[in-house]
Amino acid sequence: MSKIKDAFTKGKAFIPFISAGDHGIENTERYIRVMVKAGADMVEIGIPFSDPTAEGPVIQEASTRALSTGVKIHDIFDMVRRLRSGDDAVTVPLVFMTYLNPIYVFGREKFFTLCEEVGISGVIVPDMPFEEKGELGTIAHKHGVEVVSLIAPTSENRIEMIAKEAEGFVYCVSSLGVTGMRSEIKTDIKSIVETIRKYTDIPVAVGFGISKPEQAEAMARVSDGAIVGSAIVKIIAEHGENADQALFDYVQSMKQAVLKAGA
Repeated sequence: MSKIKDAFTKGKAFIPFISAGDHGIENTERYIRVMVKAGADMVEIGIPFSDPTAEGPVIQEASTRALSTGVKIHDIFDMVRRLRSGDDAVTVPLVFMTYLNPIYVFGREKFFTLCEEVGISGVIVPDMPFEEKGELGTIAHKHGVEVVSLIAPTSENRIEMIAKEAEGFVYCVSSLGVTGMRSEIKTDIKSIVETIRKYTDIPVAVGFGISKPEQAEAMARVSDGAIVGSAIVKIIAEHGENADQALFDYVQSMKQAVLKAGA
């Protein structure tokens, strides 16, 4: 299966996020296929959690909807297994966005063993302090899974330390606060990315707050790609089981925007 770096081999990457189980796991599976067909280079799959501290209202509500369907982590692994098999197998990198609690409750060894089995390339854990990365990293690496580091606008004095040990890609957080769509992004992303690149040559993708093609293009112009979560989740909230065309059109427009940034 693809490694995270493969998402960045064809130019600037577009990376959508989806909450697993929102409006049912079968719809999540179908929507991931739709987004990949529309041009997604990698997909972040959110494991729903009752206390998602990094998430704004849109993704919190998606987590609540997903949990209300009774979706369990095993169901999400089964979904990924299906995505990775058959004639129409999804081959782009898939990464989990989750929190420490679900991994520890499920069991770290069991979690990463299954990640390896089904072809999960990496994990993003927003509530894991950099200093504690080793606790997950040792087990994750044993199973070929990369632990993605986040660098926020407040990370100034820690960028060197985090970037030097980063793997997969660096998730550059564009704005302070929780996830969510923002009318404008005022952070000086260019200078943060330039600082990161002094210490690592792995790709840097920007997320938090991006919802419009012009924002995706602007962020991809100064980095290696754009990550979008809340805007995707909002489309699914609005269309429920019938979001296929709206998702396809949106992802295609965002992919074209990041490609324009690299032209």
